[in-house]
Amino acid sequence: MKALILAPFAPTALERLQRRMTVIYEPWTETRALWDPAELAVRLEEEAIEAVVAEVDFFFDEVFEDPSPLRFIGLCRQATNQIDMEAAAGRGVTVANTPGRNANAVAELVIGLTLSLARHIPTANVYVQSGFWDHPMAGYTDMRGVELAGRTMGIVGMGVIGRRVARLARALGMRVLGHDPYVTGPRFMTMTTLETLLSSSDVVTLHVPETPETAGMLDANRLALMPQGSYLINTASAVLVDDAALVDALRSGHLAGAGLDVFETHPVMPNSPLLALDNIVLTPHVGGATAETVERYSRTITQALLKFERTARQDQRAAAAARLS
Repeated sequence: MKALILAPFAPTALERLQRRMTVIYEPWTETRALWDPAELAVRLEEEAIEAVVAEVDFFFDEVFEDPSPLRFIGLCRQATNQIDMEAAAGRGVTVANTPGRNANAVAELVIGLTLSLARHIPTANVYVQSGFWDHPMAGYTDMRGVELAGRTMGIVGMGVIGRRVARLARALGMRVLGHDPYVTGPRFMTMTTLETLLSSSDVVTLHVPETPETAGMLDANRLALMPQGSYLINTASAVLVDDAALVDALRSGHLAGAGLDVFETHPVMPNSPLLALDNIVLTPHVGGATAETVERYSRTITQALLKFERTARQDQRAAAAARLS
């Protein structure tokens, strides 16, 4: 079997695969490019590649058209909306994904963004590094923050990431509220309506998928429900929040701050009003950008691909034996 690895992969997992099959390793972090689906289809055919492991590439229907040799796709993400699943199923292509691969990484970033806002950490860093600290007590007068212990964290979406955020917030001494119409949260937290959560939380963090149901779920009316001086954290999807309403809430001081890791465009447009705010912390979509995330999905995909290769080899042997009998 020949496999094309287009995602950054842990060396130990790569070595395991190389012992069992031919591996072409071209991670997007090195090539800095995505494959055009039609061009990828041509390459798969020309090089007889049966398995592809990807993180950011797309697999539209042309990838699966005859005479494609593709039989396995390993997607280093939870969502599978990068793949035409109907076309894959029609061609008998096995698809393996990696649920929860970045749950801890994203959850820790949520806490990091919250602490950065509550304690003015980015501002304080610039203040010192830029030489503005000219009085020993200035930090106490200009950058007095708030503690998270005893405050309320509201988590919208109680999937793997939301649950991990809940445990970290609880460890900091926070009261935890959750909202999810489809699942329940851990016993130590209280599940409630979205409106109650928004009106009762000092920090609101979003962890729901991007769907027609969730698009624009935090509009001006719902942002207005949040208490004066509260914080909003969004590491899930930019479409969940009305950007203009968020900017207004931050400018007016109704919200004390926001931490965002997702935006309408990546990178952020230079004329975005978000860039002009001083009560906001922006990170360049790094929620899952940890070495441990790569290790985690590499291990999961390697196990799935080796199992697929072993089954395929057994099927080939059984077919050959049947022809000889």
